Amino acid sequence: MIIDETTARAFCASHLHTAGVAKLDLLATLLTEENQRQNLVADASLAAVWQRHFADSLQLLQHAPAGQGVWLDLGTGAGFPGLPIALSQPQRTVVLVESRKRRVEWLTAAVATLRLDNVRIIGAKLEKADTVSAEVISARAFAPLARLLPLARRFSSPSTTWLLPKGRSAVQELAEQSAVVQQMFHVEHSITDAEAGILVGQGVPAT
Repeated sequence: MIIDETTARAFCASHLHTAGVAKLDLLATLLTEENQRQNLVADASLAAVWQRHFADSLQLLQHAPAGQGVWLDLGTGAGFPGLPIALSQPQRTVVLVESRKRRVEWLTAAVATLRLDNVRIIGAKLEKADTVSAEVISARAFAPLARLLPLARRFSSPSTTWLLPKGRSAVQELAEQSAVVQQMFHVEHSITDAEAGILVGQGVPAT
């Protein structure tokens, strides 16, 4: 379990090269500065940015396939988990989908500053985003499962892995779904919050 910034930083470093750790330091600075202009993340979380945002994002790698296919991050907001994933997985194209204009502008600037050549940003609502065939689909606190799956279905294939951090509602939210969805997903415990869960699934959601 990651309990503080020291263990969070060490965990992140285990998934990154030295330059990647330095870029996360830079991302923390960019995030803190921009958060004074727009509410990217909760102010209180910035004091624990390595645990709350960076390690929380990179823990998804433990449940992801070790491939080179597209990682699609829906409703990326401030770029989580997409930006840390892109830093740790340079062989992948990471596609960030975000509808809010000011966040898209900040993400575009941050990606340029971090020199992340493997990141593509789609500034559109999910319903209007270009279809991308994804090996991995992530969505961190983006939408309830019952709404997300129908919207995101067209991005998936039978081999697609779904990684959906759901906080403390993970077990309850999955229990409220159909039997088919419950068979598709299971809950993994978060290593950054003992009471939080990640919905992990594979395939194409039933219509």
